[in-house]
Order: sequence, then C-alpha cells, then structure tokens
Amino acid sequence: MLIPVFGSCPTHLNDIQDETKRLILGELGHAGLEWRSLGQTDYPTNYPLKEVHILAKHCSGGVILGFSQFETAKGVWKRGTPFEKRQNTGVFMPTPWNHLESGILYSLGLPLLVFREDGISGGIFDNGVTDLFIQDIPKKRLTKQDKKVAKEVIHKWARKVHAHYYEEEA
Repeated sequence: MLIPVFGSCPTHLNDIQDETKRLILGELGHAGLEWRSLGQTDYPTNYPLKEVHILAKHCSGGVILGFSQFETAKGVWKRGTPFEKRQNTGVFMPTPWNHLESGILYSLGLPLLVFREDGISGGIFDNGVTDLFIQDIPKKRLTKQDKKVAKEVIHKWARKVHAHYYEEEA
C-alpha cells in the first residue's frame, strides 16, 4: 500500500519542469508514497479550496513544486511605498496555489518538502518562513548530481511521512 502525499504543482509545465516533476514522482513511488493532487489525480465535486482541504486531510505529507508560471523582464516591488524597489532583472512567479496549498498542509501539521525553481521567492519559498529547508531546482536539465541530491532529500523526508502515517494509524 502506498501512503498518500499531497502534491502542489502547476498543471502546465515546460519539458524541463515536467522532467523534474517525473523524477520526483518516481522517487515518491520508490519511497512507498503516492502523489495526490487536485485536478491531476483527484477531481473536485465541490469548490476547489474546500476540496484541497478535504484531500489534504487524507494525506500524510505534502510536496510543493515551485515552478515558474509567470515571468517578466523587470518590475517594481511595493510601488508607492517607502520600500519601493525597481528590479531590472527577471522576475519569476509560481502558481498562487502553491501558497494556498502549502498553508493548508502546514496548518494540518504535515511534513512538508518544498522545491523551488531558480528565481522563485516569496511566501512559502522564502527561507526562514518555516523550519523547512527550501530545495532549489535548476532551470536547466538535471545533472546526475542534481538527481542524486533530490533522491536523498525525498527519501529522508519520506521517513517523516511514514512516521506521521503510522502515528496516525496507532
């Protein structure tokens, strides 16, 4: 039997992002875990945010994949405030669902594993927001070393998920 874990990931990915997602899903399977995600493995009969909560309550961990879904060449942070800052390099944004879903998972006390693509920041992807170490995903094809690190991280986190699952069962 596979232990369910909630997966937060955009539906539409480019080829490199999809390759990374497939690597992570494969390692979850090797660790005895099953990826569950609204709109990908489970389909709502209610409004989506409620369905996320219902599905998450039946999972023993959460994986957040912070892939870039919006990119702009430059921008202005906090416009019109004393903290206004112009950014003349690329700005990358994940899907807002990463933040909503990670908040639900965190509030349920589930072990979380958070990955972010280069350039992704804010919310759950900021270091120090939680006690989590945020794992970086390069925007290029994964090297053998990248894959080895990802596998080790996933298997270490999977032990926490197994402990949570069997603690709940007792």
